[in-house]
Amino acid sequence: MLEWGVAALPLPGQTDCGDHHVVQGFAGGVLMAVIDAIGHGAEAARVAGLAASVLERHPAEPVDALLRECHERLRGSRGAAISVASFAHRSRTMTWLGVGNVNGILVHAGARPKPRPESLLVRGGMVGDHLPELEFSGIPVERGDLLIMVTDGIGSHFTEALLDMPEPQRLAERIQRGYAKTTDDSLVLVARCAPADLRP
Repeated sequence: MLEWGVAALPLPGQTDCGDHHVVQGFAGGVLMAVIDAIGHGAEAARVAGLAASVLERHPAEPVDALLRECHERLRGSRGAAISVASFAHRSRTMTWLGVGNVNGILVHAGARPKPRPESLLVRGGMVGDHLPELEFSGIPVERGDLLIMVTDGIGSHFTEALLDMPEPQRLAERIQRGYAKTTDDSLVLVARCAPADLRP
């Protein structure tokens, strides 16, 4: 259903990265997520891995149920920011839910001549510690639409990189190369609704 790419870097001087991603297919759709565990190093990577394992095991569940399961799994840990997007083939929708500082933008392919990024809502809180009221958004998507998810290790002005719309892996690497901070782990996940996707 999707073409996607990812680029991640640990904090300079570290070997383990506390920013993880999940891309997991299920019958009728694909779940995508980015997890930013609090802090850096091996313990942050462990916490992010715990959340990723929950999402990978249950990709077809509603996104609010998934975040509640992650919340229970991470209780007593340092916690994490998590944003999830569930793409449904038949309904041509993306269901979005974010808690913490993993940001997402949606770029509509039909926005010509210049792409118009749409910022997606993320709610304050921390999965594993303080979970806010979970209200997800259902967003129509069309072939060619682009989702970009970034942790807070990527500078907020990364949308400057959207001068053109290269394939997702190249765009993820471009954003990582140009906008990663040197004070944090960083991760960019880019997904495009493929031309073969969402056909009537």
